[in-house]
Amino acid sequence: MQNFKKMTFIKAPLESVFSWHERQGALERLNPPWEQIKIVEKSNGIQKDAQTIFKVKAGPLYINWHAKHTQYEKNIMFQDVQIKGPFAHWEHTHNFKANGTLSCYLEDSIKYELPLYPLSKFINQTFVKQKLEKMFRYRHQITSQDMMLIKKNKRPLKIVISGASGTVGRTLIPFLTTQGNSVKRLVRKQKNLKNDEISWNPYKNDIDKDQLNDVDAVIHLAGEQIGDARWTAKKKKIIVDSRVSGTSLIANTLAQMKSPPKTLICASAIGYYGDSGDEDLIESSNSGKEFISYVCSEWEKAAKPALDKGIRVIFLRIGIVLTPAGGALAKFYLPFNMGVGGEVGDGNQYMSWLAIDDLIGVIHHCLFNEDINGPLNVAAPNPVTNKKFVKTLAKTLKRPSSFNIPKLAIKGIFGQMGEEVLLSSIRVNSNKLLQSGYKFFYPDLEPAFRHLLGLYEN
Repeated sequence: MQNFKKMTFIKAPLESVFSWHERQGALERLNPPWEQIKIVEKSNGIQKDAQTIFKVKAGPLYINWHAKHTQYEKNIMFQDVQIKGPFAHWEHTHNFKANGTLSCYLEDSIKYELPLYPLSKFINQTFVKQKLEKMFRYRHQITSQDMMLIKKNKRPLKIVISGASGTVGRTLIPFLTTQGNSVKRLVRKQKNLKNDEISWNPYKNDIDKDQLNDVDAVIHLAGEQIGDARWTAKKKKIIVDSRVSGTSLIANTLAQMKSPPKTLICASAIGYYGDSGDEDLIESSNSGKEFISYVCSEWEKAAKPALDKGIRVIFLRIGIVLTPAGGALAKFYLPFNMGVGGEVGDGNQYMSWLAIDDLIGVIHHCLFNEDINGPLNVAAPNPVTNKKFVKTLAKTLKRPSSFNIPKLAIKGIFGQMGEEVLLSSIRVNSNKLLQSGYKFFYPDLEPAFRHLLGLYEN
């Protein structure tokens, strides 16, 4: 039997940390973004006899993992064991130890045995322990970060979210629920709705507006993906319509309510500014002339009815969101990890980026900071050129980065989308966000990569 332990000091009361683990979404929140884990079924939180079934990616296949909670002592510990899964034995005990009244220690203790014992004695045990080390370092880091943010909650909020199935939405919802908020999702179906779902169809101008009563905030993330394919005329129409129709429906619906939510947070993008070289872009900078700039401009204009109603509307002009679960980093990771990554074009274009942890943190910050309104640049305070981005990712992965994709190849393969998304230089200034009091978890690129990819330095 092998043993693994990971203990971390958390600057939060023991009771708060334990309660965080009991809330809906805690398991999803703790799953590292580099691991492909699908939760199939779960019940009864962490109480004794609660069970969870999920699938874990192992090479090209998914392995079923069935876990059952066998022990539970409030504010002391809980334990789960593997009923069926990849290990011959797995017993995971979560321990909580007070350190005065304002802090505590979180300890994960695991007893495990690899399959096919005694042949498994010859398997590299170091590999298994390194995998556990980086997984639980990530989990403890997320717990610590989230406990820092929970202190800023004035009260639990009732929140409605569109785009819940997207990369950001899938990360945001577990964060919000573990913070103690209640969340409902706007979904494109009318039948068999779950308790946390509200039916809507922006293309038919249809929404169940009665479900928006007593809501504190709406977070609008929905929109057709922009960088996943060439921009045909049909694709461009879908990109525009998906944003304008959805925003218009939400804004008009809220404007017609007697007591609407006080806050509407709308996703937008730094593409609003267009290709701007090394210009320092602030929220009052002009919109660009590109298609993507037109999309962002129309996107924001569609919220006017909510503004006219007096609702606090925030337009998040979001930079390049980094997570291996989707978007730019997911696309960069494979070629770079294979040693065939490199610069795009001449590499001099600026990339205004941020870790997904900070995007979630900024949304939380906006929910509770009533002084923030209007457009808000959401990107780390240290934008980098594509050359710097490439070198930093290669260094983190310990891989070469000698390849280059010429501009002509980008234009030939991706057309207008490649020009505006991959080759445009957009260097945004985040001072408005910083001056509002937000502190970035990952202001610099290499620590962000290490956290998101689990490539921690000793």
